[in-house]
Amino acid sequence: MKLPIAYINIRLSVHATEDREKVKKAIHNLLPEDHVEDVELKQTNLKGYYNNPIVLFETRIKDAGFIRAFIEKLSRSLSEIDKEEVYAESKLFVDKKNLYLRLDKQAAFKGEFKLKKADPIHIRIHFSKKGESTIIRICRELGLMA
Repeated sequence: MKLPIAYINIRLSVHATEDREKVKKAIHNLLPEDHVEDVELKQTNLKGYYNNPIVLFETRIKDAGFIRAFIEKLSRSLSEIDKEEVYAESKLFVDKKNLYLRLDKQAAFKGEFKLKKADPIHIRIHFSKKGESTIIRICRELGLMA
């Protein structure tokens, strides 16, 4: 069955006090093992409010096999509590064609998937189908929501 997902964006910022290599490892831990080498992280150098250096890492996953493997890993790895929160608060996580998740960088570094609002890894799953109720139904079928 073809997944109704057009692409997945992953992005996060790295502050001057953080180790870039550890942050890259956190991203790699989110990915299916056999696709880690397929990811090219685009790096953009930015400046914060006080001229502090910030690096923005981002990538887009378009390959259908990679998307399927990523969704399966995400579905297996998110806790039931997090899945229940995404479903219960779906208005905060879903819009027209997207599911937005924010995952904890520190947990990802340890290989864990946990929702977190502050300084997270941003994941945007862009669906080829439209409508909040349709996206919620698909997410429940895929195991991304309780």
